[in-house]
Amino acid sequence: MKNVQLYDKSFKPYMSYEEIQKAIDTVAEKINNDLKDEHTPIFLGVLTGSFMFFGDLLKRINLECETCFIRLASYEGTSSTGQVKQLLGLTQSVKDRNIVVVEDIVDTGGTINELYKLLKENGARSIRIATLMFKPGSYKGTIKIDYPACSIPNDFIVGFGLDYDQIGRNLKDIYVLDVEETERRKGINIR
Repeated sequence: MKNVQLYDKSFKPYMSYEEIQKAIDTVAEKINNDLKDEHTPIFLGVLTGSFMFFGDLLKRINLECETCFIRLASYEGTSSTGQVKQLLGLTQSVKDRNIVVVEDIVDTGGTINELYKLLKENGARSIRIATLMFKPGSYKGTIKIDYPACSIPNDFIVGFGLDYDQIGRNLKDIYVLDVEETERRKGINIR
């Protein structure tokens, strides 16, 4: 794997597709075991970033389940705005249902806290959180992250559904911001 350039930033290899798939295998096994006795849980994908994780995770779930989506936004560029906007609401009722929220990344916890509150207000029986990437050092939330596929430091990453200003989601591997290379390129005006 080599560096990729997205707009004005350079990103270096962080996690290969194969490593991601192994992490998803582990999460799916835990979910299948934990939910084997629950009646038809709903897997709730948080758009847009979770779509690749959501698809690969669901291929491994051997339970009878339903799926739905919600679209929330809290990022602009490389940082969180601190405010969660609901761009697409719940697409089905969650009343008296067991929910598995499928997120791309949990860092400060703002999105998870807002979503948890929304699901409780709409009558969800239980709520579990699965995320591809978890930043425990940044997490300020109080909601338990039940199924973190990977724990990472507070670095900005792209690929496998994660983006930088809406690009980079299609990369099959995950890349981390290469601060030194980005600064070097700025100094010589390369875009």
